[in-house]
Amino acid sequence: MEGPLSAAVVMKPGDVPLADWRAIWLDAEVRLDPACAPRIAGSAAAIERILGRGEPVYGINTGFGKLASVRIEAADLATLQRNIVLSHAAGAGEATPAAIVRLMLALKLASLAQGASGVRPETIAMLERLLAAGITPVVPAQGSVGASGDLAPLAHMAAAMIGVGEADTPAGRRPAVDALAAAGLAPLALGPKEGLALLNGTQFSTANALAALFEAEGLYRSALVTGALSTEAAKGSDTPFDHRIHVLRRQPGQIETADALRALMAGSAIRASHLKDDERVQDPYCLRCQPQVMGAALDILRQAATTLGFEANGVSDNPLIFVAEAGSGGDEALSGGNFHAEPVAFAADMIALAVCEIGSLAERRVAMLVDPALSGLPAFLTPKPGLNSGFMIPQVTAAALVSENKQKAYPASVDSIPTSANQEDHVSMAAHGARRLLSMTANATAVIGIELLAAAQGCDFHRPLASSAPLEAVRGLLRAQVPHLDDDRHFHPDMEAAIALIRSGAVVAAAAAASLPGVA
Repeated sequence: MEGPLSAAVVMKPGDVPLADWRAIWLDAEVRLDPACAPRIAGSAAAIERILGRGEPVYGINTGFGKLASVRIEAADLATLQRNIVLSHAAGAGEATPAAIVRLMLALKLASLAQGASGVRPETIAMLERLLAAGITPVVPAQGSVGASGDLAPLAHMAAAMIGVGEADTPAGRRPAVDALAAAGLAPLALGPKEGLALLNGTQFSTANALAALFEAEGLYRSALVTGALSTEAAKGSDTPFDHRIHVLRRQPGQIETADALRALMAGSAIRASHLKDDERVQDPYCLRCQPQVMGAALDILRQAATTLGFEANGVSDNPLIFVAEAGSGGDEALSGGNFHAEPVAFAADMIALAVCEIGSLAERRVAMLVDPALSGLPAFLTPKPGLNSGFMIPQVTAAALVSENKQKAYPASVDSIPTSANQEDHVSMAAHGARRLLSMTANATAVIGIELLAAAQGCDFHRPLASSAPLEAVRGLLRAQVPHLDDDRHFHPDMEAAIALIRSGAVVAAAAAASLPGVA
């Protein structure tokens, strides 16, 4: 992952590209396009007109969920909105990472600022000011089933806005009311529908899924580099990456992946050394089928990116406020189900499958490299096997991480459990499906880091032959921090260094001479 971006994102609600969401994830400043102010004010005014008609409207002057038939008197409307925030702030578990909560705040801002939720300009301004001041509500990570919105997580976010709960600030964690005061802000007094508007929506699930998508893109590109380096270490063939093979299959991700692998190996003296006298007719699948497996992962990551791009720019509130046009007969509050996060759940499951397979294929390459019968290299990549164990246990660690990811990759979207006295009888489980993803990308990143070490060690045995310029740049980057393994030493620091190079994006940057496909 690259470092923080300094340029501000000017958010145009409904039209925010994924690149801007990535920048926000990386801590860019957020500013709301002032052109959306009339829509916000018009929507808030419509709420007042709807109330003036005296008709029951869900969430504005009625109870919530199964209690929708209970009418609320005008004198209690403000209490109603405060109560929904306090009662729904019932999350459990560890605090959500601050970067995820910050992305969630920005997603909620983009949704409400489209003028379909009936919130006042001052409520929009509070979200902007929290982002600008670095005030991040403490949001327990567990408690959403991904329908009726991410109610509990968003309630904890909203609670901080009204001065309840805790928030992380540049000065540390403190009570939310104190965090607001330190930034010169007074707790927000919620108007009609505003508590419900803040709680309804898929922003928690979407924030987690977007963050994982951005991590998965870096993971995919890093695995291309280490996969090519492993192919070199095993003196594998680049023939399976021939463009003509993949054009016949017509799968776009496969074609781009093969082209990238071929470019990564172009000009390699290691490859040239065995072009004519290689006794192996075909390499193992973990080398030969990289375009097919990694290309399929690329394609579904792109599908997930499309879905999440729509969701991030959509409005997932309920009910939705439609401001009357001249001669149309009045403002409307329409109840629907945009809060149901099934699209996000499906996208999260696709990301999980891709991340799992990227790590799984990489682990198979590590297993191949440490096996002399398959790689032709010294056993466990050590010059003195027996006395030294070399890469024996790092491969075991990679296998453990891959198996953990396999267990986590089971689709969350196929699960459902009725809630709210069966009023909310089918839910998406998007929050859980998205929340598991960052731990999965961390596991797979560690596997790719182990492969980087193993592949570089394998290539060392081919000296003085060198690989291609991009792959030699990567090997040089690693060797500047981790020397060749001669005799056994404390292995964990080597792994941590390699994993950090993968996580930071440095490996992809070092191989920049070869063009690597992107997801979003």
